[in-house]
Amino acid sequence: MSATPPWTQLQEETHAPLRGFLRSIKKQKDLKLEAILVYGSAARGEFLEGYSNINVLVVLEQITQPVLQRWSGIHKQWAREKIIAPLFLTHTDLQQSSDVFPLEYLDIKECHVLLEGRDPFPELHVNQAHLFVQCRQEIHANLLRVRQCYVEGWGRVEAIQTVLPLSLTALLPCLRGLYRLLNRPSNIKSPEIMDELKATLDVDPSVFFEVWRLKRGLSTPGKHELPKLLDRYLTGLGQLVDRIESMKHEARF
Repeated sequence: MSATPPWTQLQEETHAPLRGFLRSIKKQKDLKLEAILVYGSAARGEFLEGYSNINVLVVLEQITQPVLQRWSGIHKQWAREKIIAPLFLTHTDLQQSSDVFPLEYLDIKECHVLLEGRDPFPELHVNQAHLFVQCRQEIHANLLRVRQCYVEGWGRVEAIQTVLPLSLTALLPCLRGLYRLLNRPSNIKSPEIMDELKATLDVDPSVFFEVWRLKRGLSTPGKHELPKLLDRYLTGLGQLVDRIESMKHEARF
C-alpha cells in the first residue's frame, strides 16, 4: 500500500495545484533538491480559495543563476494557481541566518508540511535573543508603510482595500512572536491570535477583526466606511506600537 501523499495534510483546495507543482519539479533533472515544504496560511489550515497564496520553501544543495532560471519556468507555470515564488535556501543559509530572521523561522518551524526530502527544521536551532527586536521593528515599519501606501494610492478607497489586508497579514506573525516571548499560545489560528490581544497586550482587537473580515471577503465596507476603518486601524496599530515601547522600557526581554 502506498504512503499517503503529504499534501493531504493540507486543505483540499490546495491538493490539485500542489500535485501539479511537484510533478513539474520532478520533471526537472539535477536540481539537487534537498527539501520542499509548505508554510503560512495553507499549513495553518487558513487557506481561502480566491484570497490566499500557497507559500513554499525550497532547500537546495546549491543556488546558482542557472538553477534559479529553471525555477523561474516552474514559477511562471504555477503562479496563476496562487503558488507564489518559493523562498530558496541552502542548509548553510538556514544556519547562518537563523538569528537574522528568528520571527520567520520560528513561525515556519512551528507550523509547516514537508512535501519532499528531509525536513531541516526539527534540528534547526533558532535563538530567540533577537526576536523582540525584530517584532518591534516590523510593527513600527508596518505602521509607517500603511501611512505611506495610503498616500501613494492618492487617498483612494481602493488603496485602503489593498493596504489593510496586507498590513494585517504582516502583523499576525509579529503577534505570534510576541506571544512566544510572553509564554502565551502562539501556534493558533488568526482569530485566536487577535482574540488574545486584549489579555496579552492590553490592545482592543476589534478593528483587527474588522480588517480580517475584509481580508477574507466576509465584509465589504462601502466607500464612506473604508476611510473610517483606516482611521480606526491606524489608531489600533498606534496603540500596539505604544505597548511595544512600554515593554522595551520595562526591559521585559
